[in-house]
Amino acid sequence: MPEGWQWDQTLFRGSADYYDQGRLPYAPGYAAELARKLGQHGQGRLLDVGCGPGTVTLALAPYFAEVVGLDPDPDMLAAARRRAEHLGVQNASWAEARAEDLPAGLGVFRTVLFAQSFHWTDRDRVATTAFEMIEPGGYFVHMSDLKEPPATPALLPHPAPPFERISVLVRAYLGEVRRAGQGVLRYGTQSGERAILERAGFEGYQRLLVPSGVVVERSIDDIVAWVYSRSDSAPHLYGDRLDEFERDLRALLHEVSPDGVFAEHLPDTEIWFWHRPSRA
Repeated sequence: MPEGWQWDQTLFRGSADYYDQGRLPYAPGYAAELARKLGQHGQGRLLDVGCGPGTVTLALAPYFAEVVGLDPDPDMLAAARRRAEHLGVQNASWAEARAEDLPAGLGVFRTVLFAQSFHWTDRDRVATTAFEMIEPGGYFVHMSDLKEPPATPALLPHPAPPFERISVLVRAYLGEVRRAGQGVLRYGTQSGERAILERAGFEGYQRLLVPSGVVVERSIDDIVAWVYSRSDSAPHLYGDRLDEFERDLRALLHEVSPDGVFAEHLPDTEIWFWHRPSRA
């Protein structure tokens, strides 16, 4: 868990309605590639911890007998249920709880996965619990966007979103220290996941990089949704100044791209995974 910060229920309050539109997808084909690496072809159970609106849970559902999405935000889970119904996914279920509440009576899994969520948890405690919930020979998976820009980026057909100027605007409304729920991330989030997981008993670290190579177009509404999908800029943080902030944000975006179209390089997807040893 980030140093000097305490989790509370408002971390992503109000963000669920913006998540699908605002967040960029993972690299094309990541689910099939991960399933191939894990030897998944419809067997076993998957637990997606911090599943949000079910993006990864449902993408991996065809490769497991059952998938379970766990999240403490009821609005995220409601969005996940709607998405599952829309996609016709029959083997998904959802549980409202924090990672620290595990095992929460959920049973044993072939794979436990964290997609850009592990850093919000009490990582040593959660890794130890996950180890006990994974069947021998099963996997712990950590997913994220690759933070490094493309080595030879393609020329963008439209302006890139002005992320630094957006950050300045957010700070003007919310203060210089990054907000997170009712607290602040004075020291940011932590790294060092590999040491934590190996300390918990996991072995056989592997890294899978799924390249994107895609440029995506984004509208002003998409960028506004991205801002509201973030924990450090969730709608509730602005209180009665939300409408004022959004007017300023949209004015900034129109200034940068008068026709309202932006472009971004879709990040590669970085996946780390370990297995629980089969031996006792």
